Amino acid sequence: MKKLLSFCLLIFAFLLSNAQQPVIVSPQWLNENIKDPDLVILYTGFVIKADYDKEHIEGSRFLWPDWLAFDKPEGSMYAPDVKAATKVLQDLGINKNSKIVVCHRGSDITIAARMFMTLEHFGLKGKVSFLNGGIEAWKKAGYSVTSKPAEFKNGNFVATVTGTLVDKDYVLNALNTKSSEVVDARAKRWYDGDPTGNPRDGHITGAKNVPYPDMVDSTNSIKQVSVLEKNFATVVPDKSKEVVVYCFIGQTACVNYLVGRSLGYKMKVYDGSMQEWSRDEKLPMEKTKKE
Repeated sequence: MKKLLSFCLLIFAFLLSNAQQPVIVSPQWLNENIKDPDLVILYTGFVIKADYDKEHIEGSRFLWPDWLAFDKPEGSMYAPDVKAATKVLQDLGINKNSKIVVCHRGSDITIAARMFMTLEHFGLKGKVSFLNGGIEAWKKAGYSVTSKPAEFKNGNFVATVTGTLVDKDYVLNALNTKSSEVVDARAKRWYDGDPTGNPRDGHITGAKNVPYPDMVDSTNSIKQVSVLEKNFATVVPDKSKEVVVYCFIGQTACVNYLVGRSLGYKMKVYDGSMQEWSRDEKLPMEKTKKE
């Protein structure tokens, strides 16, 4: 009997340790879980260290987006290799058992969503949550902020590549696979073919359109689930399908990635997006036909 009880406790502990966090959490949820010793809050966005130093949620650690998504002559939003990513994550105190909450400021929702996706890409899927409304929602809910820097030790997490970020060849294959849908996250006008400054305008041939701004409200929060379900289900009604999202450079599409994950879709992000695709004449593009 004792052996059976010990076995059951081991199974329960295993299931508990592998339980996935909610993808999108409220300030109330964060406040209820903030004393969890495994919780790591990452404050990020188009902010500089001085913004973090001025005010942040107690215990938050500053994540400069360029550490995990940087520009180089070949293009924008490149993810580091696993060695560099491991150093960044360990320097932030992230451990194998860490539970991460990404917090943004103001309208920085797209870059924070990119950080959410990148953390999942490097092996933290199911262990990352997005604070809906960011620090403004936290303060509006009546919770305090501080200027006190967080104290923490280096972590032991080792990054791995999980395949969340995909390339143009993956997209080409997805276009010809019934089990996948390619989705353009840009506003409809860009999808339809309005000039963007890229070599070619329009969208990837066969791609559908779920504009990322439709997911966000005036308070820079993700909209209610009923609205999100309608936005996604109208275009991709079958949740068994994989959804590959893209945009201009692989940033705003991450809002769709975040929302899709919260709704139970299998999501990928085409990192090169239109910056790469529009420059390769061999890759198919089209404009929406005018009625």
